[in-house]
Amino acid sequence: MKYIRQNEEESIQIIHQALDAGINYLDTANVYGHEPLNFEIGRGRSEQIVGKALKNGKREHVFLATKVHYEMGSDPNAQGNSRRHIIEQCEASLKRLDTDYIDLCQLHGPDNDIPIDESLRALDDLIRAGKVRYIGTSGFAAWELMEALWVADGNSLNRFASEQAPYNLLDRRIERELIPMLQTYDVALVPWAPSAGGF
Repeated sequence: MKYIRQNEEESIQIIHQALDAGINYLDTANVYGHEPLNFEIGRGRSEQIVGKALKNGKREHVFLATKVHYEMGSDPNAQGNSRRHIIEQCEASLKRLDTDYIDLCQLHGPDNDIPIDESLRALDDLIRAGKVRYIGTSGFAAWELMEALWVADGNSLNRFASEQAPYNLLDRRIERELIPMLQTYDVALVPWAPSAGGF
């Protein structure tokens, strides 16, 4: 499937039309917009465009979500869920989005090389600093999210408030374990690809 990319002007116009229609949730990621084989082209571009679209008083009416996890450069430290990468990328996202705070900062995937308590402590510090309001995950299995909730509760850290997962009529895998777990522990579901990529 080939996705059609809009230029900056078209993208801002689409965002403004969505806001005018009553949509108040915008989701992006630090990695969206970059070219996979060249980190210098487009890296963080989606966040920059969203930031421009939310100027002139529009930011206060939007619940703004972004993500961190995937590699943002050739440096081995520029990826994953380490404290260093999370804090560096949150600061970079704030600049690109041209905002003082992120409503929802999500881990864009699990990281088996980094203990979840390190990631949670970094995110908790960002909340305490007023740079992030809520934290969430994307692409976590039910057991990974359950472990994170257990670690957060055991260490008096802010817990994940949401999980972003693929969910549509063609892909209902999360109904078996993830959705019952989210309901039981009062974690929000943010579905992605609800129309199966336009299928």
